[in-house]
Amino acid sequence: MSLLTVDMEKCKRDGICTEVCPAGIIEIKDKEAFPTLIDGGDEVCINCGHCVAICPNGAMSHVTMRPEECSPVRTDWSYGPEQVEHFLRSRRSTRAYKKKPVEKEDLTKLINIARFAPSGHNLQPVQWLVIYDSDHVQRLSGFVIDWMRNLINEDSPIVAALNLNRVVATWEGGKDIICRNAPHVIVAHAHQEDRTAPAACTIALTYLELATLSFDLGACWAGYFNAAAIFWPPMQEELKLPDGNISFGAMMVGYPKFKYKRLPLRNEANIMWC
Repeated sequence: MSLLTVDMEKCKRDGICTEVCPAGIIEIKDKEAFPTLIDGGDEVCINCGHCVAICPNGAMSHVTMRPEECSPVRTDWSYGPEQVEHFLRSRRSTRAYKKKPVEKEDLTKLINIARFAPSGHNLQPVQWLVIYDSDHVQRLSGFVIDWMRNLINEDSPIVAALNLNRVVATWEGGKDIICRNAPHVIVAHAHQEDRTAPAACTIALTYLELATLSFDLGACWAGYFNAAAIFWPPMQEELKLPDGNISFGAMMVGYPKFKYKRLPLRNEANIMWC
C-alpha cells in the first residue's frame, strides 16, 4: 500500500501539502501533476499527519490516517489572546489536596490529551506510569526521604543546595512535603538513551498539567519524587519501570482543597531583539 493516497477528484493541486511537510518528501512535479512522494520519501516520513491535517479539501490520506478519521479543527472554539493569557496565568501549582480520589477514567482522559504534545521527529517516546493508590504514593514518598537521608549521611553538597535537612525534619514532624498528600502521581518515562525524551516528557507533562484545569483538578511538579526516581536505586526498584527507561518528570494530581481568586504578578519579561 502506498504511503500517501491522493483523491484526484478533491485535490486542487494547490501545493499546500508540499510546503508544510516537515520532511520535505511531497512534491508536485508540474502544474498538471498531483502531489506525490519523492524517491525514498517513505523511508524518512515521520508520520506527523501534517499533510492530512492541512489539506482544505480532505484530498490527502496517509497510510496511518485518513482525513475522515481526524477530527476537524473547531474554529468556533478558538480563544482570543486575552482568554489564553487568562487561562495560562490562572494556572497555579496545587499543594493542598482534598482526600478524594480522581476517577481512573478522568486520569486516562488527561493522559490522552497529553499524548498529543509535540516530540522531536514525532517519535512520541513518552510512556506513562500512574501511581493511583494514595497509600502507594505515601510509601514512595518515604523512599524519597530515605534517599535524602542517605545524601545527608554522605554529606553531599546537594543537601545544602536543596535544604534537605529541613525537608526531612518537616517529614519527620508529620507533614508531607514530598507529594503534599496528593492522591495520585503520574510519571512520564522513556528510554534513557532517547535524546528526544527529556523535552518530550517535559512538554507532555506540561500539557497534562494545563489540562487538569478543565477537569477541576490541580497538579504540581513532583521534583523531589523525580530526583529520587532518577538517583535512588531502591526507588527505581519500587517503580518497576521497563528496562532502560527512566523517569523524566512526575506530576502530583488531585482535587484542589482551595481555589485561587487572583492572578499574581511576575517579573517583567527580559527580551532581546536581534
